[in-house]
This record gives sequence, structure tokens and C-alpha cells, in this order.
Amino acid sequence: MPDSQCTPSKLESGQKYTTGLSIYQYTNPPNLRLAFPGKTGTIRADRQQVELVMNYQQAIAYLHSLTDYEKTRIERYTSETFDLSRVERLLAAVGNPHTRFPALHIAGTKGKGSTAALSESSLRAAGYCTGLYTSPHLHTFRERIQVAGRKIAREEVITLVEEVRPLIERTPGATTFEAITAIGFLYFAYSDVDIAVVEVGLGGRLDATNVLTPEVSVITSLSLDHTYLLGNTLAEIAYEKAGIIKPGIPAVSAPQRAEAIKVLEAVSRERGASLVEVGRDWDYDPGPADLDGQYFTACRIADEGSGLDGEYWIPLLGRHQLENATSAIAALDILRRRGFRIPAEAVHEGLRNVHWPGRLEILSREPLVVVDCAHNPYSAQVLRKALEEWFPDRRWVLIFGASADKDIAGMLRALLPISEYTIVTRSDHPRAAAPIELADVVASVGGGAEVSVNVRKSIRRGLAVMDPGSGLLVTGSIFLVADAREEWARYTGAPLPDNDG
Repeated sequence: MPDSQCTPSKLESGQKYTTGLSIYQYTNPPNLRLAFPGKTGTIRADRQQVELVMNYQQAIAYLHSLTDYEKTRIERYTSETFDLSRVERLLAAVGNPHTRFPALHIAGTKGKGSTAALSESSLRAAGYCTGLYTSPHLHTFRERIQVAGRKIAREEVITLVEEVRPLIERTPGATTFEAITAIGFLYFAYSDVDIAVVEVGLGGRLDATNVLTPEVSVITSLSLDHTYLLGNTLAEIAYEKAGIIKPGIPAVSAPQRAEAIKVLEAVSRERGASLVEVGRDWDYDPGPADLDGQYFTACRIADEGSGLDGEYWIPLLGRHQLENATSAIAALDILRRRGFRIPAEAVHEGLRNVHWPGRLEILSREPLVVVDCAHNPYSAQVLRKALEEWFPDRRWVLIFGASADKDIAGMLRALLPISEYTIVTRSDHPRAAAPIELADVVASVGGGAEVSVNVRKSIRRGLAVMDPGSGLLVTGSIFLVADAREEWARYTGAPLPDNDG
């Protein structure tokens, strides 16, 4: 069994090691002065202790001072605005840390974060020192970069930003996400992770994470989102997501509509990559479910089956999570075939103990308060279907807010039929649509809405207008859900989620 105890650790220049069937090499860059305690010593590339100058807020502010496409609208999705050669130059300057660890790479429109969390939890339960890279975050930047289930420490963020900043500034045009990706990969290399689970930020083909050559690639459920960037058809979006499929590297696809799977299959054939499809090669059957979670049975129906066939339980609600969990199991099965030791018991434990908040999450049962990060029409439809299954005949007070560049009308068409009262508001995020504009969209699709200036007032108003037997639903964006989770903690006197305040 691999060693499950991992912390940032010493790397010697030119060190090699073997995990699975791949060999990785890392070269310690001479111009970095990082000093972290680790399993086998301390990293000091030039044997000098780092003297911190920034504080944590200043380090985060510096990253966001770069071109930040999470906070400003992207006008062009081209190889100039998303330049992988620029990412490669930046990574080369810090010693090509992405070549230091094997990876599981995940793209998709919906469910990629859940699939990443399920995969990482299972690998960690198997005893591997894991890295997890996801975006965006709910409450704190530190969620994006985790090792062994622990968020990167504030002091480590400061150290990494201070050390990498001169190299970022010598890389013209470097974006916030590219810098964070370099820092995340560098942290994984110094932490000596056995494997990293890496979620794509946007698209796939031109995403900064696509410098990886993973052990397996995963494409989760695809639907129309970021259409003004990635394309107006499902086929165009599928092509962008399929950009993470590498020559000869196996891939997994969640169930897809015919238009999308046709593209994924064509790209896989072209690149000589085997494609395992949930629904064709793997299948799942729903089992008993309640408000705590759900059972399901997963099995490999191709060839001779799998040692991971069996009944599982996950603490995530919604049948769509069974697609995500089965996709994760299929990816773990491929890793087993590539030499990773992942016992079935570890997968059971990993899925059972996964923590991924904000996804059909029940904050309170009495009164019933539910939050979900649905942010496009398809995910809103999936949310509605899940609510109708888990809470039959329940009516909802809907608190809705969304980013201005989303298909707001499409989301509202899916959600308004289950809403008895609608409140439109906004998160603190710069891209959030103004509540008065949201109210106009509600009216345009045949509804009515009360305008509220912030999440705090929205929640209090929603609780006031709820009828007995109704529920309070907060959805429309991850940023709105983050604000709602923090506000609910304040309202109930519970500990606040760890945030960047």
C-alpha cells in the first residue's frame, strides 16, 4: 500500500521515480528559494530561508491583478488569449513541475468538480498522497489547491506567489488562471504527490491545465455553456472538451447526447485513445435513497467485468451524481489496469466519505433550505428533476442570481414552474447580473419577482414568505451559493466556512 502521509517534501535536482507505468522527472529550478518541511527534509533550492514580504490578502490580490477571466468577460477564445505555449514557458521557468506527477484530468460542462472530488477521495482512501486542483472556489482560494485532502496553507500561498512572481512578470500576458495553475502544479511537485486530480478551468483544448499528459482523461456531462466562446452547438463544445484527450491515453466519458459522443468517439479514434463510455462499457442502477445520500450499483459490462463492480453509497443527492460517481469508478478502474493499487474497499470508502458542498446541499431540514450551483439551463433542469424526485409536491421560494453572461432566461424557464415565489438578487462577484435586470428576464418568461439587493436580505425575506411545507432554494451560480452558505451560518450562529476574509 502506498504511503498516505504526505507533506511538501524535498526534491533533488534530476530525481526520478516510478508510479503506475509512467516515469516522471523533475528539475529543481535554480532561481527558486522555496523552503518547506517535508517527509525527507526541507526544500531549499539555494539553501536560503524565504523571508515573507506579502501577507495573504496581498498575495491573492496580486494574482487577481493579472488578466482575470473569472472576473471579466472573455471576448475572444483563441490561441492568443489562451496561449498554451505561454503556459509552457511559465512552467519551464519553475522547473516543469507538471512532469513530476501522474494525473487524472477532467473536463466537462457539468459534474467535473464532483467527479474530481469522488476520484481524489477514493485515491486518498487507497493510501495515495493526492493533489486536487479545482476551480472556482466556494469560500477560499485555498480550496483550489489541496494535498492529501488539506487545503494549501496561507503561508504556503504567500511563499509560492512571492517566489513565482518574478517569473510571471517575465511571461508577458500571463493570466490569473495560468499563474494559479503554475503555482498549483509547483505545490504538487514539492509535496511529492503520488497522483493529482486536475479539473479543467474552461473548455479543454486551450485550457492552461492541458499541458498535462495524464494517466487517464475524463469528460463529464456536456451541455451548452460558454457558447459565445466554445461554440453554439453541442458538437463544437464537445470538440473543445475533447482537446484533453491525448494520443494513446485512455479516456472516460459520462453519458452524452448523440451529437456529443459522436465527436468524442471521432477524436479518440483519431488520437489512438481508447474511450470508455458510461452507458455502454459501464452502467449503474439507482438504489435506495434518502436525504443523507443514495445507494447505487456500478458494473463494467464490457469484457470480463471489473474488480470495482459492486454496490456503493454516496452522500451526494441527485441521480446525476450517479453518472459522476460511475465515471469516477471507470477512471479508477483504468488506473488499476495501469498499475495503480486501488482496492475496491478504498473506492467504497472514498465515495462514502466524499465532501463536495454546494451541490444539491441541504443547509437545513426545518425550515428546508437547499443550495445548488446550477448555472446553465441544463443544470437547472437537472436540479429541478432532482428536487421533484427528492421532495415530491414541494413548492419552493426561489432565490436566484446569476452571472450576466449566462443563459438566464433558459435557467428561469426550468426553475419557475416549481417556484411559488421568486426573489432575484446578486452575489458579490463582479460578473453578477443586476437584480433589476434579472427581474426583467423573469417577466419576459412569464413570471414575477421581488428584487433584493443582497443575499442577506434575500434569505430573510425568503424565510418570511415561506408557507408551511415550502422550501427555500438558492441557485444560479457558485458565487451566489457561496454567499448563501456564509449568510446561513451567520443567521444560525454556526461557524463560518473558512474564507479569505
